[in-house]
Amino acid sequence: MYKKSRLRRLGTTSPLSPSQHFHSDDMRKAPPHTSVTSGRDGGSAGVGLSDKQYSAGRRKMLDLINRLHKTGVQKEIDLPVIAVIGSQSAGKSSLIESISGITLPRASGTCTRCPTECTLSFSAEPWRCVVSLRFTTNENGETIPVRNDPFGPPIFDKPDVEERLRRAQRAILNPSIHARDFLEGVDEDPVTRERTFSTNCVSLSISGPDVADLSFCDLPGLIATEGTGAMKGDIQLVKSLVASYIEKPSCIILLTVACETDFENQGAHQLAREYDPDGKRTIGVLTKPDRIPLGEEERWLRFIKNESEPLENGWFGVKQPDSRALAAGITWSEARELEREFFSSTSPWAGVDLQIQHHFGTANLTDRCSSILSGLIAKRLPEIQSELQDMLQKTENNLRQLPKPPSSDALGEVFNLLTQFSGSLAEYLEGTPEPDGLLQSIRPIKEVFRQDILATAPDFRPYGRLPLPNEPQDNRRFIAPEFLSHETVFVPSDDANAVYIDDVMERANQSITRQLPGYFPFVVVEQYIQDVIGTWEGPTRTLFDAVQHILIQKIKQFIEIHFEQYPLLQQRVAAIVTSYILECSDQTKSHLDWLLALEKRPRTLNEHYYRDYRDKFLAHYKGAARNMATRPCVSQIVQGFAGLGIYGINPVDLPKVLPTDPFEPAIDVMASVRAYFQVAYKRFTDNIPNAIDHDLILGLKRDHALEKALRKGLGIGGTDADVQCGEYIREPPNVLLKREELQKKRERLVSARKELMDLWL
Repeated sequence: MYKKSRLRRLGTTSPLSPSQHFHSDDMRKAPPHTSVTSGRDGGSAGVGLSDKQYSAGRRKMLDLINRLHKTGVQKEIDLPVIAVIGSQSAGKSSLIESISGITLPRASGTCTRCPTECTLSFSAEPWRCVVSLRFTTNENGETIPVRNDPFGPPIFDKPDVEERLRRAQRAILNPSIHARDFLEGVDEDPVTRERTFSTNCVSLSISGPDVADLSFCDLPGLIATEGTGAMKGDIQLVKSLVASYIEKPSCIILLTVACETDFENQGAHQLAREYDPDGKRTIGVLTKPDRIPLGEEERWLRFIKNESEPLENGWFGVKQPDSRALAAGITWSEARELEREFFSSTSPWAGVDLQIQHHFGTANLTDRCSSILSGLIAKRLPEIQSELQDMLQKTENNLRQLPKPPSSDALGEVFNLLTQFSGSLAEYLEGTPEPDGLLQSIRPIKEVFRQDILATAPDFRPYGRLPLPNEPQDNRRFIAPEFLSHETVFVPSDDANAVYIDDVMERANQSITRQLPGYFPFVVVEQYIQDVIGTWEGPTRTLFDAVQHILIQKIKQFIEIHFEQYPLLQQRVAAIVTSYILECSDQTKSHLDWLLALEKRPRTLNEHYYRDYRDKFLAHYKGAARNMATRPCVSQIVQGFAGLGIYGINPVDLPKVLPTDPFEPAIDVMASVRAYFQVAYKRFTDNIPNAIDHDLILGLKRDHALEKALRKGLGIGGTDADVQCGEYIREPPNVLLKREELQKKRERLVSARKELMDLWL
């Protein structure tokens, strides 16, 4: 124990008069504390939350939260924790040393440049400290899955912690260099640092028989300006880092404010007030009270009295050893005695009420922290249990939604996948009931094709190109045949493609060779038919291209769904299937060309339908040529036949009994061509889609040809089939990473749930 004179020499700036002293008996005695870690001489303990007067229930809860932190579940659940914040040089590190006994690096220019998370836990085993590096970002600053890397073997000698921490922080600030280089290399800072600050953290796990159960984090001090050697954005980086901790509702904010600097110039308070506006979870700590400028003591005392910037948990004052005392090797116990001496003998602190004196000293601060932390834990435990259960259920659901892991039998897996794919594809090609299925998507373009072919019907007009004098305009309009009322009839929108009776007659006369008078060669009919058939190639190509496009797109979608779990296999199968479709396309197009060639020669065995259509068109054209469109005249003629005892005469039959028309040969040609079109277009609009369906669509499943092509293309029958298939079904990195993250998350949640369940047992 230091003598009174030595204590004053080490811890006070000037001797105090007797009137300035308060007897220690007037102060509330701090509760006895068991040792957390040694001071610099290795023989004294720090103040932790190991007060033997704590109830068993409180001790049990503190131990539970400590174990929950060990599971890593704080990534998902807001666990109670103490975060120490303040501006640079606000005395945070000294405060942590006084609370926990941990000796932090104190080399010249050294400051906290990354979070230092400390987990203290009671253990019957000898004292030990494990240091690890926790990375949440890579060297490029990109977010990565949390990685905890051990940094050296366990430490069993307390004085060795300081150097290990110093080396660990260097490793955090230089992420591109292997951490082992800093662990085993020379204990000195590199010429330049890759980072001035980092969100990655140094993690300490300390256990021993004299160690309390507590979790806290020392965060980098807030900076106001970017000084020499700083990097652009450091101010915001540190601010965001601190905010990421204190924004959580279960974070107790231990706000350190140095009395040697104007309160308004210390930004930590503004940040704490931003995330805790009511001051319900902030504990204010005034440090360096021995450096208050002369005459400003009362101003700082107003904080201790909770009159300035009031907080629900109040403000506390602490006094830590200065650099001279540290250099002299002051122990923790001596430092605490100096602290008590300072507040009991220095004005204005010594003159306050007894109740206010309870806000002086590390022991009182620690007692208050433990009380608040314990109360928060008691409040949060039921909520944590509910949150854990909900999050565990969501995690299980997310895992179930992932594809199943790849099989260890890669070759067999690929074989099974191809067999299942071929069977499912065969059903899909036959047709499925989905509104957007393959056949449903093709049906509309088949109807467009039919309409396009129907639109090529010859537009014969049974009257001359030039109108007769005083001829009504209605006589020259296109008249749809009544007998086609039950069929689809293309009605031209204009006369651009009209073929007039005199044009037909002219072509017929030009074709006469050795025929007898009144006869015309068949070539006239054949030429008109070939003119029409010649226009069918365009709609046919359009139909084929559209079907091919839809088929490829739909099959690709089908492949994506079937091989969704294996992107590499999916891509390879899609390429092989597309290539196979293109091969089938060449064969299909050849078949379509053959069908087009067949149509160029007029022929049909449907003579009945042809003759029926020819007779009806003949009557239609003759009637139109005679201008017999008015129903009154037609009715009179029909009634006249009835008066002669001739019944069953229809208007369409009247042209047959009318006198011969000089343009009758042309009308005969028109009727023949138009009748053949009706027969041929129906046949053609059936044959072309059927051929495409047979050769291109159903051809994909015929004789297992596609499955054989897939096996060949995938190299399944090769000597390295196992290796090749292993590559095909290798899980995508993003899925593998997601699975590992969810599994680790589930493990953390399950472990945390078990800890909670054990608490209630």
